[in-house]
Amino acid sequence: MRLLIKLRAEADAAYQNAWHHKLRGRVWQGIDGSKYDDLHDADRPIGLTFSNIFPWGDIEEGDRRHVMVSAADPDILGPIAGDLIENRDFNVGEMAFSVEEITGLHPDVGEPGTRGTIESGTGVLVRIPPWRTDDYGIEHEGDEALYWRPEHTLEPFKTQLENNLDQKHDYCCPEHLPGPSDREGELFDEYELIKTFAVPVEVTQGVELTYVLSKWRFGYRVRDDHHRRHLNLALDAGIGERNALGLGFLNIQEGSKERATASGQASVAGDD
Repeated sequence: MRLLIKLRAEADAAYQNAWHHKLRGRVWQGIDGSKYDDLHDADRPIGLTFSNIFPWGDIEEGDRRHVMVSAADPDILGPIAGDLIENRDFNVGEMAFSVEEITGLHPDVGEPGTRGTIESGTGVLVRIPPWRTDDYGIEHEGDEALYWRPEHTLEPFKTQLENNLDQKHDYCCPEHLPGPSDREGELFDEYELIKTFAVPVEVTQGVELTYVLSKWRFGYRVRDDHHRRHLNLALDAGIGERNALGLGFLNIQEGSKERATASGQASVAGDD
């Protein structure tokens, strides 16, 4: 589930590309003091992510912008929504907004047989641990993880992405249900790389790292209910690492869903 938050700009401002840490602070303000407060220190994927403020671009007073917050456990969104209603100021660095409206959304890739395209709304972080580089035929010295780049080929990207989603499945889904790597078939049918880019990210107060991220379009066809759950988990929790900083946020491309009919023809399915 996710929240679509409509914002109104309170002042002119330049769009700040280094938004991750400050936007996380505003989103997490609602969790502080709640029963989810200890997630701050969790050393595991927590199943919570958020988009950037969109559309991108410099801001004029009165402009309308949006941001989405998504979680595998919809109960986490309760205190976040409550705080946004009670405290309407939504300030991210020099970008000052007020909250106008909050809407709950339930994105769904569709029933088995449905085809569609998922886009990464924010950059995806995938790192290759040093002990796996030999498996992928990557020459590497040292103990530091490698940021995935196109020259490393798709195999490590797919494997690390699926392993990461396995962890989220372990924490966010019932134990008896199979995770992504327990089932045959890949998570996505098509992997279209849009771009890679490096961006400085303040990962915690006063600590900045430069991450190498990538943006993608992923084609999919829902094989069965398990595959549907895995894809919807990716939509809710994000893919790759550091989702709690707003990385790996996904959207279903508008108008891309096609539902298979009994005659074998495809029909356009409604967007969620």
